[in-house]
Amino acid sequence: MLDLKWVRENPQLVTEGAAKKNVTADIDGLLQLDARRRDQITRGEEQKKQRNELSAQVGKKLKAGEDAEPIKEQVRVIGDSIGEIDKTIDLLDGEIRDILLRIPNIPHESVPVGRDEAENRVVREWGKKPEFAFTPKPHWEIGEALGIIDFNAGAKISGSGFMVYRGKGARLQRALIDIMLDMHVERHGYTEIRPPYLVNRDAMTGTGQLPKFEEDAYRIDDEDLFLIPTAEVPVTNLCREEILNGDDLPIKMTAYTPCFRKEAGSYGREGRGITRIHQFDKVELVKIVKPETSFDELESLLGEAEAVLQELGLHYRVLEICTGDLGFSNCKQYDLEVWAPGMDMYLEVSSCSNFTDYQARRAGIRFRREAKAKPEFAHTLNGSALALPRTLIAILEQFQHGDGSIAVPAPLKPILGERIGG
Repeated sequence: MLDLKWVRENPQLVTEGAAKKNVTADIDGLLQLDARRRDQITRGEEQKKQRNELSAQVGKKLKAGEDAEPIKEQVRVIGDSIGEIDKTIDLLDGEIRDILLRIPNIPHESVPVGRDEAENRVVREWGKKPEFAFTPKPHWEIGEALGIIDFNAGAKISGSGFMVYRGKGARLQRALIDIMLDMHVERHGYTEIRPPYLVNRDAMTGTGQLPKFEEDAYRIDDEDLFLIPTAEVPVTNLCREEILNGDDLPIKMTAYTPCFRKEAGSYGREGRGITRIHQFDKVELVKIVKPETSFDELESLLGEAEAVLQELGLHYRVLEICTGDLGFSNCKQYDLEVWAPGMDMYLEVSSCSNFTDYQARRAGIRFRREAKAKPEFAHTLNGSALALPRTLIAILEQFQHGDGSIAVPAPLKPILGERIGG
């Protein structure tokens, strides 16, 4: 959420920033409500001052043994008026907050301006695209042939968009989760978290999933709880409504969770296999940092996500996301895309984002630089490191052999052996 005072002072900048994200922000309506609210506050303060003056007169009248009832009646009338003003202010506060929650974070000045994903900028590539003496197969054919991904079983027990991993497919998922968590804890200094997979409305609002993306979430109606779309939600909200010790920053947390998304819509080739599914596994990184360090922390976060792909020996590229493709809450974002030769396309496997103080304002995450210092809003960041389905796709498709087997990446060989199949 943006700072209302900053929006008031920079309405054109906010309007233009939202437009760069292809969002129309009702800044005029917001400022009109804000002006009404401030007018009501001024009226309330004036009436409270008048009430205090009259109350003092009541005291003098009573002390002098004079009739104070007429003045008391004025005090009661003014008190009723103040109560109505307070109710109006509460209503305006709610309307203002609702509009603020629907205004996106403003892109950082370094973010390339572009209309959509076609204008994202390739920053760099790592490794080379694998070459084959045969036509590489897509992962859904490989997975079914090896008996490690069962689409029919997933559809039978849950419906379209679900699948079952069997045998070495299930072990591959588990092994990937383990090496990712171990790398981030032991090498990168993160604290491992095991959060709930259901969160309340405040948590979803705090990280920006609500109100904008409520239709994309799975909700338990009678309890108003949501299945998490990403571990970012519960992990970031561990610090909700807290004032942190500045000496403890940066706070770095990592978590494995299943993630649940409706993924409505048609995505062409991405609609096949396990590219877009309703339940998937992911290891997430979350940072809570001081404002002046957040863009440096974004670069290190990106490097930590890249380290997983490099450890696995997977070819990938880094994209700097343009304004038109930038996430709603994001100020600056990089995506990691792995090469899927069987699908003949790059697939996003991680988004690394700096939210600046946007999430922290929504969630009330603050810190003190010193014991008696005024609390400040922290900056929050997060990145997938990594999303499991597309990591698994890249392994199956990049390391496939003509006989249908899959070469196992070096870090996974102690668990899975040299090959899957063959």
